[in-house]
Amino acid sequence: MDSFRGLLVEKDDDGYRASLKTLDASNLGEGDVMVAVDYSTLNYKDALALTGTSPVVRSFPLIPGIDFAGTVVESEAPDWEAGDKVVLNGWGLGETAPGGLAEVTRVPGSYLVRLPDSLSTRDAMAFGTAGYTAMLCLMALEAHDVTPEKGEVLVTGASGGVGSVAVALLAAKEYRVVASTGKVDEADYLKTLGASEIIDRKELSEPGKPLQKERWAGVVDSVGSHTLANACAQTKADGAVAACGLAQGMDFPATVAPFILRGVTLCGINSVHMPVEKRAEAWKRLAADVDPAILASITSDPIGLEDALRVAPEFLEGKVRGRVVVDVRL
Repeated sequence: MDSFRGLLVEKDDDGYRASLKTLDASNLGEGDVMVAVDYSTLNYKDALALTGTSPVVRSFPLIPGIDFAGTVVESEAPDWEAGDKVVLNGWGLGETAPGGLAEVTRVPGSYLVRLPDSLSTRDAMAFGTAGYTAMLCLMALEAHDVTPEKGEVLVTGASGGVGSVAVALLAAKEYRVVASTGKVDEADYLKTLGASEIIDRKELSEPGKPLQKERWAGVVDSVGSHTLANACAQTKADGAVAACGLAQGMDFPATVAPFILRGVTLCGINSVHMPVEKRAEAWKRLAADVDPAILASITSDPIGLEDALRVAPEFLEGKVRGRVVVDVRL
């Protein structure tokens, strides 16, 4: 392909900007597999990159997009051949290497995961990095023996991408899920996903005591800051907290009290550099564990590349619910 369309983030004497452009091979990254991208998504990092709100992009010019799903068109890698359906999350895409918000990408074959047969490329990006991260959180809780019988599981940022999928995944596994959100009008949506109770994020977002009344057997947190600190302070003895985001902030204004007095485990979820074997396990479970109807309710109709530029500021303003899929061919 001599040329293709894609979003491009640039920074020079004229400032920082993101725009839809016609690109060529010089805009592609290094790698031994060429992929025709069907779908990408708009994640929190992508919104930061497109708006320049935070220094997510560290190499210019760069195609943004931290994930994609598509079809291999050329391969020099032994594990891949033309026609293979693949998905990729992280590995620096959209930050230090060209990402998925373009019609074509070139990546190392070792980064790719084979798409489960039951998932279309659109379904894969309906989950996207957010859904994959939510599954890694569930797997972390399971690894620390947080079972449905142990009690309630809190999901913070519940109406966002990670939170929405986490609520659905946990409910499907028969956990009693309590969803924390700043959007009280989303209560019906969250209950449809399986939440048993909705609480206002204000209950967790202000400074709190180092140890508080024990309530949660486990927590999936995509918010950070005081919310994460309070969630840890309210977690039961020997419970676990999976931390995967920083929507409220990068700070962690907490004490060691929950960890040394109650044996609480804080699990950091690094979805960017997870080994391929664990990635494949997460995608296999996503394909098996989520009702397609639930997945559809989490996801809006796909938008095009140019639409992503418009939606990115709305994403950061908290005006977007669930998952945003980008059809790069539109």
